[in-house]
Amino acid sequence: MKNTMWSVVVLVILGGIAAAFYYWQLHEPPLEPPARSEAPPAPEAKAEPAIRHPVQAAPSSGKPLPPLGESDAAMQDALAGLFTRKSAEELFDLKEIVRRFVVTVDNLPRKKVPMRYRLFKPVLGKFLATGEGENFLGSPDNYRRYSSYVWLAEAVDIRKLVATYVRFYPLFQQEYQNLGYPREYFNDRLVEAIDDLLAAPDIPGRIKLVRPNVLYQFADPDLEDLSAGQKIMIRLGSENAARIKARLRDVRHELTGQVPKP
Repeated sequence: MKNTMWSVVVLVILGGIAAAFYYWQLHEPPLEPPARSEAPPAPEAKAEPAIRHPVQAAPSSGKPLPPLGESDAAMQDALAGLFTRKSAEELFDLKEIVRRFVVTVDNLPRKKVPMRYRLFKPVLGKFLATGEGENFLGSPDNYRRYSSYVWLAEAVDIRKLVATYVRFYPLFQQEYQNLGYPREYFNDRLVEAIDDLLAAPDIPGRIKLVRPNVLYQFADPDLEDLSAGQKIMIRLGSENAARIKARLRDVRHELTGQVPKP
């Protein structure tokens, strides 16, 4: 009844305005249109960007999140719960964890990941290339350097991993905004980074390398022009990359509810 009465009131008001306009048109002499001044156009309001991959609010654990600047201890405990404390200490840099994670994710689809804020510690062992006179990426010993990371990825409980990410998401979002993205959403960037990694080309066999200075580069300029994340996937080796991609698809599915293309 209330909604019906509101509709009636609106119709009466609109009807009264229309009737008054019609009455004055009939009984008053037409007026000269006023001179128009060129007013500057009003600035267009920038719409808030749509969230492509919203994060569902985590169930309350009864324990509030720490402030961003004091979050390392809580993040260390969370990593230890996912990977064991020994693995966390061996593989991760455990200072400024939120910033390192956000900076790493944001830069994986770019050309370089800043070493200052890398999340993982350097891979043990020396990079090995094969070949005489020419260098190639394809040494089995080189690929085995990454076995700890592949094992870690396959051992972690994906649902628990994503649940931990969702719980700490407000800190990741805050850090992402601090880095200069006040109107964007870190989870969207994470999904972009995952998609970029999944799109890394699979190149079985040996890949020719060049060494213009201290570091090796891909001889093929198209490969060298790939994103930092995709070049990492290639350096893992075809088998390792396939296993990592399988886990990334699981993470993406758990995050978004969507099944990515194989």
